[in-house]
Amino acid sequence: MILSTGEVPGLLAKDEKETFLGDARIDYCKEFKNNPDPPMNELYAYFVDRVRDNLHIVLCFSPVGQKFRDRSRKFPALFNECTIDWFLPWPEEALVSVAETFIKNFKELDTPNDTKLELMKHMGNVHLMVTEVCDKYFAKMRRQVYVTPKSYLSYLQSYKSLYTQKYVELDKQESNFSVGVKKIDEASESIKEMKKALSIEEVQLKDATEKTETLLKELEVEQRAAAKMEAEVSAITQKC
Repeated sequence: MILSTGEVPGLLAKDEKETFLGDARIDYCKEFKNNPDPPMNELYAYFVDRVRDNLHIVLCFSPVGQKFRDRSRKFPALFNECTIDWFLPWPEEALVSVAETFIKNFKELDTPNDTKLELMKHMGNVHLMVTEVCDKYFAKMRRQVYVTPKSYLSYLQSYKSLYTQKYVELDKQESNFSVGVKKIDEASESIKEMKKALSIEEVQLKDATEKTETLLKELEVEQRAAAKMEAEVSAITQKC
């Protein structure tokens, strides 16, 4: 309706319409000084004409599927009132340039510029390869599969989303790995401290063992002396 007549019927409420016409009356009187009090229908027609002159609409349609054909038959203004630009397939330079706008300020991609440049070229080549495969598919199977610039933009956006997802996962794994390594280092330090304490205790244990062996030898000597004395006492006892 905007393309055909410049207005959508019933879009404006009565009070809003009067407000717009009041604003338009000032411009109308400046432009047509010989008619200071125009009728409402003439003023409204002036308002609609100004809308049509100043409102620019950009309609983007994909030629894929039946909807475009149906709309072109139902709404002739799509062709009669529009300047049609057919967008042809993008060349490799354009694909690389579009990829550059996506990758250039992608902060998560912390790589050298040479790697980024190769990635941009690869993305453009991927789209071209898919387009070639679609042509081969049509030649072989007689079924058309369209790869549009929107597909390429979706591919770039999907790459960024997937890269961010994997980057977060790897960053989390790296964090967990760092925590594990830190725990291992702490355990290694604890083991070293325990080994030092154990070596000191081993020295003390060795000293205690030597003292115990010496004491046992002394007790053995005293035990033999006591046994000898016990035998003498026993003999005296028998004589008594």
